[in-house]
Amino acid sequence: MRRLGKRDIPLAGALVLPLALAGLCGFAFHERYWKWRLCFNAEGRCYDPVEGVMLEQAGPIWGGLAVAFLMLAVGLAVVLSRRKQP
Repeated sequence: MRRLGKRDIPLAGALVLPLALAGLCGFAFHERYWKWRLCFNAEGRCYDPVEGVMLEQAGPIWGGLAVAFLMLAVGLAVVLSRRKQP
């Protein structure tokens, strides 16, 4: 494994943003869809009287965003690993 050069530091710092956004969208996916996935009816709505929660089935959008940001972070990591040292 090679060490990061001075030119690689901004690109390595750019990995932080998509990873953070992937984590945030993944958390939103879990909280807004995954733990309620068995509750949704044919209209895409879920009401849990115990929790007092009414949800629309827009959670898969958060999952798609999480996957997209994760793919961006992996792509940046591949670019960073393939850069040549000066």
